[in-house]
Parts: sequence; C-alpha cells; structure tokens
Amino acid sequence: MDLIINAFGNVKEITMEKLKDRYSRFQDWKLQPHQVAPLSEQQHECATCGTHYEGNYCPRCGQSAKIGRYSFKNAFLLYLDVWGLGNRGMFRSIRDLLLRPGYMIRDYLRGMQMAYFPPFKMFFLLIALSLLVNTGFNIQGINRMEQQKKATTERVEDAKAEAPSVKVPQPLGKALTNEQKKELAKIESDRIMDRSFEWADKHISEVTLFFLLLFSCPLWLLIRRCPAMSDIRLSECFVAMVYICNMLYIYNIIPSLLCFSDKVENIYNLLSLLLIIIPIKQLSGYNYWSTTWRVVLATMTLIVIVLSLYIAGIMIYVSNYIIT
Repeated sequence: MDLIINAFGNVKEITMEKLKDRYSRFQDWKLQPHQVAPLSEQQHECATCGTHYEGNYCPRCGQSAKIGRYSFKNAFLLYLDVWGLGNRGMFRSIRDLLLRPGYMIRDYLRGMQMAYFPPFKMFFLLIALSLLVNTGFNIQGINRMEQQKKATTERVEDAKAEAPSVKVPQPLGKALTNEQKKELAKIESDRIMDRSFEWADKHISEVTLFFLLLFSCPLWLLIRRCPAMSDIRLSECFVAMVYICNMLYIYNIIPSLLCFSDKVENIYNLLSLLLIIIPIKQLSGYNYWSTTWRVVLATMTLIVIVLSLYIAGIMIYVSNYIIT
C-alpha cells in the first residue's frame, strides 16, 4: 500500500513539474514567438527586373524568389491571398490574437509589421466572414440575419399596435396640447431610434470604427504613460483597439457558426467583452487591477459621450419639427 502511495506521489510530482515547465515555456513564447526565416544562399535572377541576388526577395522590386510558373496550386494560393488567407501572417495573427493579443499588438506597434496581418484589412475581412456566417454559412445553413430582422419587425409592429393613437389637428404644432406634444415627441424619438439602429446595421463597419475611435480617446489618456509603452500615441491606441475588436470578432463568430440561441449568444457576447482586459493589460504592462479600472472608466466615459450626442440629436430634431 505504501509503495502504491509513494508511486502515486512521484507521478503527481513529475506531472506537476512538467506542467510548470510547459507553462514557463508558454510564457516565454508569448513574449517572443516570431522567428524570421533564414536568408537563402541560393543565387536567383528576378523574373521582373532581372536583378541577380541572394535571399528570399528581390532587393530591387521586392518580388519573392518562390514565384515561378503558374500551376493549380499557385492559382489556389493566389485566390486565398485575395481574402488574406494565403498570407501566413493572417494565420499567425489569428493565433497570436487568441494566445498573446497584447504582446502581439505591442510588437506590431513597435515595427514588427511584416509578421502580422494589417489590422484594418483584417477588420473588414472578419466583418465579411461574420456576414457570411450569419447569412447561411453555418452548421444549420440558416439565414440568421433574416430571422433576427423578422423578429425585430414583429416586435415593432406589436409595439405600434399597442401604442395609443395621437390625433394631430391641423396645422401641425399650432393647436397641440402639452400631452399631445409629449406623446408625439415620444413616438418621433422611437421612430428615430428604430431608424438609427437600422442605419447602424447597414453601416456596421463605419459605426464600429467610430465607436473604437471614441473609446480610444479616454483610454489613451489613461494609458499614455504605461510601463510597457511610455510614449504610446492616440493613433497607436486606435490601431490597438482595432486589433482587439478583431480578436472579439474571432470569438463572436463561434456562436454564429454553431447557431446558438439568441439568449445564449447574447450572454456569450457580453462575457466575451471582458476579454479586452487581457490584451490591454499585456499591451500596457499594468497589473489586472490597474488595467480593469482604466477600462471601466474609459467605458463609462464612452457611454456618457454617446448618450449625450444621441440625446442632443433627438432634442434638436424634436424641438425643430415637433415642439415649435
């Protein structure tokens, strides 16, 4: 019995040591995972400019030494490259955004740009992929966008049917009572809100970039003197937020691809927002507590700005066309 207990203890100790060693190597890999391929010593003649050189790329025009005659394989790789999938930087970028997002963003901002896929190009490709998944490219083959649009239309119609009708005498705004003005203003604000959401849904990329820029401003003020990058710029903070948004898109495609229910997907997406603390912590060099309160404060500032702009817009519209 004692032998069995001792053997079990030894196995447990060896297993823990292996886990600690693997975790230590993983932490080291997160800090510096990218290894540049060694230069080729083979002599090449560039097919474009005729330059003779050694290495992987022509020093005069930049053409790769691997480019040769066309084949079905080359044609397929070129097709993938149109969507960013033929570039191995895309796969590396996705991997690093999932495993070491903040360190990867810091590497990119410090100049390691050839190793990773450009953030804005990746942003638009992921939006296109998200739309493709939601319009039928999922495990059930259903158009989830049409279903959500239909459900929203039904809720709006039900709300209109339940809302009390307001009789507006002519001419408009001259003989309205205060109660009628308030009710008409409420109906008009609801209509503006519906149109705003509809417009935002059609222009999701522009709206997302606008919100990222708004969020970057207060966040930059809070991390511009961070330990890891003491001179980070607003433009760099904005690029970092685009990469973090790409990370969230990668995570949020999963429930759409697997066709989660709307309730489960909404909970999943809300919880995934908490992940932005990890890349900002790795990028800035703050600890988790310092990163969390900065992200919360920047989020509250963003909410105040957006609500102020929205309320001001509604008040101006309603006062110009309804109240006066």
